[in-house]
Amino acid sequence: MRRIIRFYRVKEAYGCFSNFAPFPIELKGKTWPTSEHYFQAQKFVGTRWEEVIRLENSPMTAARKGRSRALPLRPDWEDVKDRIMREAVVAKFTQHPDLGQVLLGTEDAVLVEHTANDRYWGDGGDGSGKNRLGEILMEVREQLRRELSS
Repeated sequence: MRRIIRFYRVKEAYGCFSNFAPFPIELKGKTWPTSEHYFQAQKFVGTRWEEVIRLENSPMTAARKGRSRALPLRPDWEDVKDRIMREAVVAKFTQHPDLGQVLLGTEDAVLVEHTANDRYWGDGGDGSGKNRLGEILMEVREQLRRELSS
């Protein structure tokens, strides 16, 4: 039976897997304070809100702004959100080799963002969610493994 690693809060075990973890990433010629900042800002790519969100003081504030439907969400968001999340995760775990080692160290464990707050990126708290963040982390882990072996 495969080991299951559940993560959510930054200060708990495997908290570095959270998009709120304080690991800056470089993408699109800019530094983003966290992968959450990047992800949320991409909902408004090409507008002033992209930069407003990038400059937010915390990932929670960036997330709140990004989730606000008072702002003009890009029309293709549902089609591109998984790709954008993957971009952010790849950047985080390749630009911070120590994090890449933590991810590789999970071996073949199932990675689960365990939260009742999210049924798409997380497990919905009861395992019925899609756990897309966990799936993307496992895909990136496999990519890192392939790159190391070649």
